[in-house]
Amino acid sequence: MRVLPSLTTLACLTVATSALAQTTPAAPPPPPPSTMRAPTPADLRRGEYGRYRANNDLRHYTLDVRVDPEAKTIAGSNQIRFTMLQDDTRIQLELYANFTIEAVTLDGAAAKHERTANTLYIDAPQTLRKGRTYTATVKYAGAPQEIGRFGGLAFRKDPAGRPWITTASEGEGSSVWWPSKDQWRDEPDEGIDIRVAVPNGLTDVSNGKFMGTTDLGDGYTRWDWRVHYPINSYNVSLNIAEYVHFSEMLGDLPLDYYVLAGSLDKARVQFAQAKPMIEAFQKYVGPYPFPKDGYKLIEVPYSGMEHQSAVTYGNRFANGYLERDWTGVGISPKFDFIIIHESGHEWFGNAVSAADVSDMWIHEGWTTYLECVYVEALFGHDDALKYTNAYKKKIGNKEPVITQRGIHRDPTQDMYFKGALFLHTLRGIVDDDARWWQLVRDTYTTFMYRNIMTEDLVRFFNQQLKQDLTPVFNQYLRRAELPRLELTFDATAGTVAYRWNAAEPGFAMPIKVGTPGHWKTVRPTADWQVLANPDGAAFTAATDLAYIDVVVLDANGVPVK
Repeated sequence: MRVLPSLTTLACLTVATSALAQTTPAAPPPPPPSTMRAPTPADLRRGEYGRYRANNDLRHYTLDVRVDPEAKTIAGSNQIRFTMLQDDTRIQLELYANFTIEAVTLDGAAAKHERTANTLYIDAPQTLRKGRTYTATVKYAGAPQEIGRFGGLAFRKDPAGRPWITTASEGEGSSVWWPSKDQWRDEPDEGIDIRVAVPNGLTDVSNGKFMGTTDLGDGYTRWDWRVHYPINSYNVSLNIAEYVHFSEMLGDLPLDYYVLAGSLDKARVQFAQAKPMIEAFQKYVGPYPFPKDGYKLIEVPYSGMEHQSAVTYGNRFANGYLERDWTGVGISPKFDFIIIHESGHEWFGNAVSAADVSDMWIHEGWTTYLECVYVEALFGHDDALKYTNAYKKKIGNKEPVITQRGIHRDPTQDMYFKGALFLHTLRGIVDDDARWWQLVRDTYTTFMYRNIMTEDLVRFFNQQLKQDLTPVFNQYLRRAELPRLELTFDATAGTVAYRWNAAEPGFAMPIKVGTPGHWKTVRPTADWQVLANPDGAAFTAATDLAYIDVVVLDANGVPVK
């Protein structure tokens, strides 16, 4: 057993520690674990799209729960309607092991089930036939674990001491608080009905269209919401508090805002950014993807999350990110980072979704790029260029952006910033803004309401641009290091030799070189090419238009410092 130190010992330790702290600098935080580490059994169970997931296609969820703020519990059921894609006798769902499963039925009849850690297998008494649709119902109850960056399902208090209960479970998974097919590849094609019973006086704001309330007669009121579109399971959300509500319209699209009463005046000012943001994304990317469900901003006690049609917000009603200049170049203080970034996920992340967490750059890289689109739309091209390139200092280039498939391993933070700068680099390759914006719009409309992988984007870009960009995608997303443009000057001959030094075979990305205002496009390969150079040592590459390294080598191939 552990022996506790005496009070005298504690006092001595406190004094010694205090003195030491005055002379010893704080140790830096440990680096995050490598994304390339070996998977655990739990990683594999959650990540693989195995037989008992792949044998069925989700059609619809009906989630009906009761939340008790005093006991900090949740209880209820989820009806999972699914169509079999193959004959089989078992399907796989997930629910964290701390919950009790009270009953499992299949088409109304009791069904056997088996649990392995957070995985739930449901066994049918007879073969489930390909092409037929079935309904499994899982009744459950328990006290959720409060884990992860934002708590999973967290029971908090508002500044007045009243219940403030929220969900945010992208990393932990939806099964941290409700039974579901907790993976990214399959979404319910017909959406979800969400029914949440809370004590009278509280409001639940969830995803989708508000369908009404029912007084249950026992001190609880049920709030009903309907999602009309496919939805990632981690996007399903509860937000419970004594909210006040105000709204506006953008054409036929309702914009609804839910905040604590003490935040109302600030919210009316800050949330005015939502309308021009949606207008900008509709112009450059495409129509708002969930018109039947509307758009919501909901105040929460954490920074924010992209819950579909129910974007959560906790950015202190101030511009920047948590009152910081996020990119450090004076552009971020012009807008509210959380409103713009998290709402941008409605287009990429929620409407266009990755089929595996390995390809999460499709969510985060594209949405970070949408921040740059927003800046360009509202503040101009020069500010957008400055904002975009400021993200370079946040990139590590230590590990690939895309992680191994099938092990549910979050990529590094490079998926945000390198992903956005990769898209910015693609814009430079296209080198025609009208064509680029059409390509962005076509990408969005082609893959809307679909779960895709990077390979789908590569094929699409190759087809649309009629060139093979596969090595470019691979270099930026599957290789850790940047492509390096190597230059060697020959002052006597008045030339410059140039080539790519890149890990990806066949990498031959075009690049603008010369001097600012006098760029010309060349297509380096792995072999040296020579170009007349009247600019001498001023010759360089347009690194504000492409994310690359440029290294000057002397005549012996040694880098010039």
